[in-house]
Amino acid sequence: MANTELGNGTSITEFILLGFGDLPELQILLFLLFLVIYITTVAGNVLIIVLVVADRHLHTPMYFFLGNLSCLETCYTSTILPRVLTGLLTVDRTISFTGCLTQYYFFGSLVATECLLLSVMSYDRYLAICNPLHYAARMSDRSYLQLAGGSWIGGFLGNSITTLSISQLTFCGPNSIDHFLCDLIPLVKLSCNDPHLMETLAFILILLFSLVPFLLTLMSYFCIITTILRIPSTTGRQKAFSTCSSHLIVVSIYYATLLIVYMFPTTDILSDFKKVLTVVYTVLTPLVNPLIYSLRNKDVQEALRKACRKFMFGPISLD
Repeated sequence: MANTELGNGTSITEFILLGFGDLPELQILLFLLFLVIYITTVAGNVLIIVLVVADRHLHTPMYFFLGNLSCLETCYTSTILPRVLTGLLTVDRTISFTGCLTQYYFFGSLVATECLLLSVMSYDRYLAICNPLHYAARMSDRSYLQLAGGSWIGGFLGNSITTLSISQLTFCGPNSIDHFLCDLIPLVKLSCNDPHLMETLAFILILLFSLVPFLLTLMSYFCIITTILRIPSTTGRQKAFSTCSSHLIVVSIYYATLLIVYMFPTTDILSDFKKVLTVVYTVLTPLVNPLIYSLRNKDVQEALRKACRKFMFGPISLD
């Protein structure tokens, strides 16, 4: 565990998450806004998980990955927003050192997992659209389970390195974190150690878990869009392009905000801007992902209609 002793002999046992404390007149409004976002995000993603599990027509690699994404987004949001809501409602922004480290571990692990999972999902769509004859062989039951499992394991193992490194840092005050969550860069800034080693480690990991998956995702979508443009039917081409372009836009926003936050130096001018960008990839992206990836899909819409009919009129086979 980190040496958290101050120079005067006292010990840091907790941090203060400043969050949005510089906007006291907006605390209630922000609380209501984040509460609605949290409820909507969890409800939408849990709905996707239930539909994917309940309807056998959705037992395919694509929907398996979407179910994993929804599970990840639910955990992701629940790691951050309850603490934010508590701080906005009670004005109690303190968090224990252990609690801060735990939040960072799960938050960072889920971010890394999502980056890997999004690249896996783009690869799945690449195979389905660009190599349909080889899709069944390359995306077998074993293959997609390994890809999904590898994303989760890779994300959590990768962030274990940074979490362990943070736990070895010395914190000698102050203990105020200018953020609404415990993140790597604000914690490193509060430590008394030379930040270069941690900054180098963070840079390497962001390359491996964000930039590389982003480039692989872009390559997959480039091939997909190129293949779509060759479709003879104008209607089919427009429909497929509309779906892929919306996916690509959301993925690009997610990766772009993530890369700016972690790869650009944090200055006083950029500090508040990075806080806004963090809201984008931690709060808004999990909110829109169910709509963009799943609820606009005809198969998911049909599964939802069947589930509603079953709920309203009694048992109806989802087969």
